[in-house]
Amino acid sequence: MTATTTRRSRRPRGLTTHVVLVLAVLISVFPFVWTIVMATNTTQDIYKSPPKMTPGSHLLENIRHVLDTIDFFGSMLNTLVVATVTTVLVLFIDSLAAFTFAKFDFPGRRVLFATLLGFMMLPLQLAVLPQFILMGHIGWVGTLKALVLPSLANAFGIFWLRQYIENGVPDELLDAARIDGAGFFRQYWSIVLPMIRPALSFLAIYAFVNAWNDYIWPLVVLTDPTHVTLQVALAQLHVGHTTDYSMVMAGVLLAAVPLVLVFTVFARGFIAGATEGAVQGS
Repeated sequence: MTATTTRRSRRPRGLTTHVVLVLAVLISVFPFVWTIVMATNTTQDIYKSPPKMTPGSHLLENIRHVLDTIDFFGSMLNTLVVATVTTVLVLFIDSLAAFTFAKFDFPGRRVLFATLLGFMMLPLQLAVLPQFILMGHIGWVGTLKALVLPSLANAFGIFWLRQYIENGVPDELLDAARIDGAGFFRQYWSIVLPMIRPALSFLAIYAFVNAWNDYIWPLVVLTDPTHVTLQVALAQLHVGHTTDYSMVMAGVLLAAVPLVLVFTVFARGFIAGATEGAVQGS
């Protein structure tokens, strides 16, 4: 078989792959496009048959209705504080635990890690009641601190970073650092953290989005309806059978802006770090 024949045989498969990928992108993007369409039109336009599928001119009006109905920016500030503090602490605590699991041998390591993996399989709803009782005992019910504490030891984050450190940080490099007198935290800060930046970037996106979108736990533990996070505040836009869906979608669109910014910032670090590692590996 000649090289020309081989290229011709690959073209149909390549075309099929591109068509499938384009369809997947269109399906993935459609919910975001539909959110923009709903946020820029009126509820009456949405209920038309067929519904209006092009952006309208009511975005500013819908945003004004959102701001008049709920304390949007106050709730966004609460959520931003919780999500930022949670993300920073998750990166610190999970990376320390992952480094310990990956590169240090201590009694019970396998049992502890297996227990950690077991916690990943439990539904988060099971922890709501015990967490609420705990927050009540320490007097944190109704405060933003109660939203941060239960999220610090993220089982997925420890598992993810442990796998990355185990495969991406050479033991010889750590041994050389120990010979030079570097202790645990010096190895962690000067060697491990710079080498796992792509994994940290991904975990930062994951932790921030989870904290930003959390609804059940803030709804339970924040007892003051005027001092809530953004997702709980957005739920207050639903009023019985007269929900203004264009107003709700305008609020959702505003709430998604910080997530896009966070993803843009950390995705660059993730892609740049992964590309740098690939170049070095080659």
